[in-house]
Amino acid sequence: MSDHDHHDDGVSRRRVLECMTWAGTGVLWTISGGVPHSLGLVGSAAAAEPSGLTFLQISDSHVGFDKPANPNALGTLEEGINKIIAMPKKPSFMIHTGDITHLSKVAEFDNAERIISQAKLDVHYVPGEHDFIDEEVKLYKERYGKGTKGAGWYSFDASGVHFIGLVNVVDLKGGGLGNLGAEQLEWLENDLKGRSKSTPIVLFAHIPLWTVYPEWGWGTEDGGRALEYLKGFGSVTVLNGHIHQVMQKVEGNVTFHTARSTAFPQPAPGTAPSPGPMKVADDKLRSMLGIASVNFKLGDQRLAIIDTPLQG
Repeated sequence: MSDHDHHDDGVSRRRVLECMTWAGTGVLWTISGGVPHSLGLVGSAAAAEPSGLTFLQISDSHVGFDKPANPNALGTLEEGINKIIAMPKKPSFMIHTGDITHLSKVAEFDNAERIISQAKLDVHYVPGEHDFIDEEVKLYKERYGKGTKGAGWYSFDASGVHFIGLVNVVDLKGGGLGNLGAEQLEWLENDLKGRSKSTPIVLFAHIPLWTVYPEWGWGTEDGGRALEYLKGFGSVTVLNGHIHQVMQKVEGNVTFHTARSTAFPQPAPGTAPSPGPMKVADDKLRSMLGIASVNFKLGDQRLAIIDTPLQG
């Protein structure tokens, strides 16, 4: 979003509304007319079973992480998958927005697959930077890159919604900012050409496409260029991970949403000297980890997102 910010002088003129939740109980959001409305806490709001397309987002599993912030990241991933298995309505599929593993090891990918497959859902992956640190940088692409372009970007359609998986962790810029690159941006522009502006669009990538906190690399340097191609579409949703906390921003027709990790929390922007695993009291950890469920009902362009902590 940094490119957009430079093109506009005032936040009020952009009619930007930001809603941030750092931790705690999941909230069901609907988007109507570009404005988010909370329908209440997950326990009560989820009682009204959603209709239309429903899919799940999980993120930042960091399988292999075993430091004090969470000595058992594989176990909390399994807790998240068990919540999915217990859902009364089976989602259409799942999106994983990266950092499946912590160190890109074969055993970590194997363990993640063993646990995630228990949900018995199709899973659409994009990589995080932790998935691209094996010596030959090939393990992620060998498992999840079939049929994708470049470093692993692709698109697909489901129930009238167009989904686009982007990769912004290959050529990180100053401070760790994400980067899409010219080749991927050209592909994105071509992918969107000729599509009806009434088609709901969902983009998902690991690092936020909007500038959350550049000092910590929480943003994508050329994310604004990607968003230029989405002007005119009536419903655009951007799903990311990386920052391990819920943050939502609505700007015009675009809703940005970052998901919790299933592994460990990170501090809110600017509240610590640097980002990274944050140790919290053991009895509070699971309230800061979780999954997200997203529902589209075609015809009224309403989006509902339920962020569900593992506990709380």
